[in-house]
Amino acid sequence: MLLQTQGLESLRATPCEAGKQFGTPALMRADKLSMRFGPVTVLSDVALDIVAGEIHAVIGENGAGKSTLMRLLSGYLNPSAGTLVLDGKATQFATPNQAQQAGVVLVHQEILLAEGLSVAQNLFLGRELGRMGMVDDRTMRRVASEKLEELGCHVSPNALVRDVPLAERQLVQIARALLDEHRLVIFDEPTAVLTGDEVERLMKIIFGLKAKGVAVLYISHRLDEVQRLADKLTVLRDGCVVGTHLGHMLSQMDMAHLMVGRELNALYPPKTVQPRGEAMLAVRNADVPGRVKDVSFTVHKGEILGFAGMIGAGRTELFEGIVGLRAATATVELMGKPLRLRSQSDAIDAGIGYLTEDRKGKGLLLQERLAPNLTLSALRRLYPGPWLRRRQEGQALERSIRDYDIRVKSARLRAGQLSGGNQQKLLLAKVLLTDPSVVIIDEPTRGIDIANKAQIYAFIQQLVATGKACIVISSEMQELIGLCDRILVMRQGRISGEVTGEQMTEKNIALLATSDIQVPEETTR
Repeated sequence: MLLQTQGLESLRATPCEAGKQFGTPALMRADKLSMRFGPVTVLSDVALDIVAGEIHAVIGENGAGKSTLMRLLSGYLNPSAGTLVLDGKATQFATPNQAQQAGVVLVHQEILLAEGLSVAQNLFLGRELGRMGMVDDRTMRRVASEKLEELGCHVSPNALVRDVPLAERQLVQIARALLDEHRLVIFDEPTAVLTGDEVERLMKIIFGLKAKGVAVLYISHRLDEVQRLADKLTVLRDGCVVGTHLGHMLSQMDMAHLMVGRELNALYPPKTVQPRGEAMLAVRNADVPGRVKDVSFTVHKGEILGFAGMIGAGRTELFEGIVGLRAATATVELMGKPLRLRSQSDAIDAGIGYLTEDRKGKGLLLQERLAPNLTLSALRRLYPGPWLRRRQEGQALERSIRDYDIRVKSARLRAGQLSGGNQQKLLLAKVLLTDPSVVIIDEPTRGIDIANKAQIYAFIQQLVATGKACIVISSEMQELIGLCDRILVMRQGRISGEVTGEQMTEKNIALLATSDIQVPEETTR
């Protein structure tokens, strides 16, 4: 049974008292913080103690108020009620810069970099180094290179951010935050776009901060990371604190139960054992200049085909090339019919749907209402004439809200006002509104909570049950193992191997993703 550990129940009801029971004075304390946006209450009487030299995780479903709390603690927002206490004194940060001067820095979930500047310029933006009255570009490039190397990021400090892949942009953003010494570092979903070695490097850096006496506040939907890192963890639900607990006292299932307030069914839907159907999408000799070389594969009717690999392996670039989003050459057939895909519109018309890994930057128009976001890719299907039909648009949105459980207080909200999980479900609904035969989903559950993950997995399983084919690209090996029928592993722009059945283990996938060694048959016995 969940929550049977001795002493755990005593920490659930009153988080302020729970913090005191741990016995260490707080560097920073949130005392009954509340936040309202108009009539909507996002946080209510939140209490939190943050201690120097500890890693304190904050978990909760999308929309629980985690990111709002982090913005309150780091000067991006001022609370509607309650007090922030630093070193035993009530304080209020008027700006993020003021918080940073006090030693508090936030590593954002969103990528907040100047795309037209170089990596080094972004790291030092607003705090440039000088020499003899001039900006010292040479020193900034050298220091930037050293900081990025610590994170396992090998991007050139001279590269423009707009040319840097999404995962490496996140590493640049983390390096910027860690450039100066701080007393409290707040990480908001720092590993959402990272995988493998990059995550390991970040973990070591976080443990290093702890060893120096720095307080770390850590938000993540990856409960394995939380279990590994957290000295303490606080659970938020619907803007309120459920409780604060010692990290080692909770299993991942305990955490999930506290987050959602109910028992969870198995995260992954059961796989259906069936023979492969006819070939749906066949790709031969795909090349993306500088990224992918000579990749071939086939996905079949009713199949979920996974693509694994490290950052920079070329997975995203491969499929952006296939659907016409970047320059590429390939022989592509859909159900035996040759295709020439020069743009994403061509792919949509042919029956191939593509769900981007970057829902905020490329997938949704965050400042637009939900209905235009939903119907944008299906305009020709929904409105064959010259005029938009608002009634049909509204009806399509109502169906999608119902069918995909998109939780909204009003259908007139903007896409950017939705939580990450609901944005992802809106993006999935948008892609499926075009009724594709093959659906390509890049990072299907990046940055969303465990309950929404289970829903997304169920939607994918339902999709292939109708006779469609699905390709899933994911940096989470366990996600691929739990969901897919087969997994192809990419390394350095090529397919390095395939695993199926009992061969689908994290060890085998990691082996193929990082070395030239093939998976031997005896590893499956």
